[in-house]
Amino acid sequence: MKKQDAGRKMLGDLAPKFAELNDDVLFGQVWSRTNELSAHDRSMITISALIAGGNLAQLPVHLKIGKDNGITQAEIVEMITHLAFYVGWPKAWSAFNAVKEVYTS
Repeated sequence: MKKQDAGRKMLGDLAPKFAELNDDVLFGQVWSRTNELSAHDRSMITISALIAGGNLAQLPVHLKIGKDNGITQAEIVEMITHLAFYVGWPKAWSAFNAVKEVYTS
């Protein structure tokens, strides 16, 4: 997995500690623990949590990461279909719009 620097690029001047925690702890230490949970599974969990919480602004980036981590289009479609019954139909529709952008481009 490539080293994350989005926190520093986007928030480094405004919130340097948050940027450090984002880049070094969350995307560094936590995501690198692949013996405990694969990057594929971490992406599935992260995407599910974003959809469930309605945090759709972050979804396209995490869909791209998930795709890079091996999540197939069939898996993401099945996951969102399943989630729709638990998190709400509108969230699923919104998520599918993001999936179309990431997986069909």
